[in-house]
Amino acid sequence: MNPLKEIKTIEAPSPVGPYSQAIMAGGWLYCSGQIPIDPLNGSIVGEGDVAAQTQQVLKNLKAVLKASGCEISQVVKTTIFLANLNDFSAVNEIYSETFNGPIPPARACVEVAAIPKGCLVEIECIALTNSK
Repeated sequence: MNPLKEIKTIEAPSPVGPYSQAIMAGGWLYCSGQIPIDPLNGSIVGEGDVAAQTQQVLKNLKAVLKASGCEISQVVKTTIFLANLNDFSAVNEIYSETFNGPIPPARACVEVAAIPKGCLVEIECIALTNSK
């Protein structure tokens, strides 16, 4: 039996390359980075608007978590990739609305040279699952 389980959902964008939306392994869920793609039509949401893009990214991430049986409260680590670190405050405001539990996840936030499809933000996460 394969110890890895691929997580797929139509409620988040399909991968644009040779990777999975998420992989469950050994009680952990490793979610690929999500960008602000509308899974219904494949278009970028909020072009030029980092707040709208962050909201879509988090919506996509929640959909992947839900497909695995996890909740946002089970996220233990996130990484935020920004095309412009000057967007940190706007992203952080929306991020804090999503991760508002008593124990927020550990996090890294970095500026990168580019994000696929010209997006302004990408977020990935690791969550503790209910399975062993």
